[in-house]
Amino acid sequence: MYVRLLVILLCISYQSVFAQGKLLKNFPKGYSPKEVGKLIAYRFVDAKHALHAGKWISYPETFYWMGALKYASLQKDAKLVKLLQNKFEPLFTTESKYLPIKNHVDLNMFGSLPIEFYQVTRAQRYLDLGLPYANTQWEVPNDAKPNEKQWAEKGYTWQTRLWIDDMYMITIVQTQAYKATGDQKYIDRAAKEMVLYLDELQKPNGLFYHAPDVPFFWGRGNGWMAAGVTELLRYLPKNHQDRPRIMDGYLKMMKSLKDFQSPNGMWNQLIDDPACWSETSGSAMFTYAFIIGVKNGWLDRKEYAPSARKAWMAMVGYVNDKGAVSDVCVGTNKKNDRQYYYDRPRSVGDYHGQAPYLWCVNALLEK
Repeated sequence: MYVRLLVILLCISYQSVFAQGKLLKNFPKGYSPKEVGKLIAYRFVDAKHALHAGKWISYPETFYWMGALKYASLQKDAKLVKLLQNKFEPLFTTESKYLPIKNHVDLNMFGSLPIEFYQVTRAQRYLDLGLPYANTQWEVPNDAKPNEKQWAEKGYTWQTRLWIDDMYMITIVQTQAYKATGDQKYIDRAAKEMVLYLDELQKPNGLFYHAPDVPFFWGRGNGWMAAGVTELLRYLPKNHQDRPRIMDGYLKMMKSLKDFQSPNGMWNQLIDDPACWSETSGSAMFTYAFIIGVKNGWLDRKEYAPSARKAWMAMVGYVNDKGAVSDVCVGTNKKNDRQYYYDRPRSVGDYHGQAPYLWCVNALLEK
């Protein structure tokens, strides 16, 4: 009798795990990651540049480009890969003036894009273009400010500023460099920087203020952190000395995000304010962190897979038939004013939203 009961319990357990696994695979027509990804990725091919300060390829464009390229690679869509290459080609020649300079976290992250092209095409010139963006993040310029030199003396990037946005900007280019070269120094840099930000900025509830002097849990700001720590953990060696600390910070954040997920499946512009509006870019970043966490076994599948699916199903409703995501908070500087975050304009097709939607698409498509 006891044996029979044990078999029954094991069967129930297996069926439950199997059912949770299907939550991130089986989607109704119009909601599959392949369909949504194709719509959003191909939209970028003919899109205009979104320039930083009107001069250089911006970080939202960089990440949209990367997301589309990753989608094309996963789908083995040679046509899309070629179209994206053709779009990039002028940056080697006639549009080289748009290549970002290497003096800020929001500019150095550009290197992650050519390094992604290198990983897809194995063409050396992409790596040659991208690596200097990773390297100069730890090479202190002669005109560096005293506080920048102080960070460097402690082993951190001189571009450290303790804004949570940085934990995607810095992490992505250093992690990409590690993936492409296998050089341990890159992943060590990213890990050391992440530990600093976790120690300095994570609050008891697991979330992060936009900056030390801005005490608000802004959605996309926390999204950058959620996506950055997730991306780092994907490639950080299992025996790395900083992995336990980073995983602890990740798990603490994920628990809080699950608690603050709205009944509609989304997260709000101010995460802890139920009266605030649902915002898509941050929601997509959190969903990405959930999907990767579940697939890698960092998060309990029974607990987080339903939340990830609920979020994805809600997110798709914000994508129009042209592949443009709506209700995206526009680019946002920090400000110690709660109403400022309430009143930020909502955009349609803003690259801040297009990119993280593709992160979710790619995370769902990956084996």
